[in-house]
Amino acid sequence: MPTSFDRGARPPAVQRIHIDDWVKKLTAIHEGEFTLTRVEEFIRENQVLPESLAPYLFYTKSHYTRNLIYKCDLFEVIALCWESGHVSRIHNHRDQNCWMAVPIGKLRVQNFRVEARDPVNGKCSLVPTDYYDMDAERPGVVRPEEPVHQVLNLPEFGGRAATLHIYSRPYSSCEIYSIEKGAYSDVPLHYSSEYGKLSPDETLL
Repeated sequence: MPTSFDRGARPPAVQRIHIDDWVKKLTAIHEGEFTLTRVEEFIRENQVLPESLAPYLFYTKSHYTRNLIYKCDLFEVIALCWESGHVSRIHNHRDQNCWMAVPIGKLRVQNFRVEARDPVNGKCSLVPTDYYDMDAERPGVVRPEEPVHQVLNLPEFGGRAATLHIYSRPYSSCEIYSIEKGAYSDVPLHYSSEYGKLSPDETLL
């Protein structure tokens, strides 16, 4: 099954718009139509102008940052900022839908299959499956049948990246997985900044 938007079909006309207009268009999608396919089509057809993201982009050498742009009961939009070499931990999305646009740079998504899960002891076995690369022309989506993945800004990609993640519905924790330990656990999530204002506990070093 395809894991990106390259389905062999002729691409639709693409609009390049300000982040504010992008969010407004998202909010215009009725809850009943806020499906994996509908939002997938939206981010294919609407690209965010990178310069319009400037108020929300906070980079730090030590880790990628999570910057809240918009949030409602139905979905949230977060800008993730990646220095070269940054990688996420292997994680899931609490059975919520996730779409990823890449206004700046390029990233890789590595998917995993979870086997032999033991919830009592927090043990599991992970098997790497397929991967795909994302950039401005090739956004990504988390497929419900294989939701565990890792995002990587590989050094060979040559620089910083920024991704826009749409989560529906918003969630405040996720499971992270360790191949080396054969284990998984629940961790809380936090924002590095909210609506362009740096969080008090975030240090940009």
